[in-house]
Amino acid sequence: MRRTGRPSAAAPGARFRFAQLEFPWLVGPEDGRYVLRRHAGEEPDHVLVLRTLGAPQRRLLAGRRPKDAGPEPEPAPVPTSRATLVDAVPLGDEDAARSWLKGLDGEALVGEALGLLNAVLHLHRVAVADASPPPLTREAALVARVGFGTGDEVADGRWSEALELPAPRAPRRGRRAAVLRPQERLAALLGGRDAALACETMVLRTRGDLDDGRAREAALQLRPALEAALSELEPWSGGGDMRARLSELATLRPEAVAVYDRALESGLDDTEAEAVDRVLRRVEAALRARTASGFE
Repeated sequence: MRRTGRPSAAAPGARFRFAQLEFPWLVGPEDGRYVLRRHAGEEPDHVLVLRTLGAPQRRLLAGRRPKDAGPEPEPAPVPTSRATLVDAVPLGDEDAARSWLKGLDGEALVGEALGLLNAVLHLHRVAVADASPPPLTREAALVARVGFGTGDEVADGRWSEALELPAPRAPRRGRRAAVLRPQERLAALLGGRDAALACETMVLRTRGDLDDGRAREAALQLRPALEAALSELEPWSGGGDMRARLSELATLRPEAVAVYDRALESGLDDTEAEAVDRVLRRVEAALRARTASGFE
């Protein structure tokens, strides 16, 4: 991935499909155009165009001295990041592009774009050695658009025709949310009646890597997360079915060790990635069981 100019060369008048999202914070990489390739030397897959809107350019935000603040200061400008992900393979002429847009599943395209954006964000975190930026989600996006445009248009985040997708409906809270009792637990954590376990943070990181397609990284974290859970959940072994759950987790050790050892050597295949997910789900279930009965 590197900064670049316009999408790959195509016939004059060709149109390129894109998905565009806006977020109420700085996404990460500097504004510009970036080529995304699977491997060096291959043709580009996508071109990512990043632009900051509605706030001073980030290069102007650093190096300022403190200044007096008035008693009723104006609200600070909110930085908005616009990310346009352009498919490097052209659609064809304008008629072909309009036909594509008419039959498009916009949310599916936005979902694919989010996956690629989060992959870019992960690589940016690695490049700058900063673990703080959160993953991007559809719910966090201020705007989501899909459409097409000429090479010159999409290279600047513009388009010939586009659809602005409605905001997604809030997901219904199902059984999992009820078991987790998030508001009650937050109150218990803030009030000192419960503690956040180290294994919970490790499990969250493992789940985040796995859901974002980084199965190898997830496998490398799964083994210590499992061991930490076995140790930290022991004080609750006398309640409910926790003893049985801990016994189950102990039987999963060999599977966690196997994928860990495999991940030390190379990437994981689909079967091994499924094993990571299977073991991780059982650890997550044990953690939910700990909080299911309340915090008194």
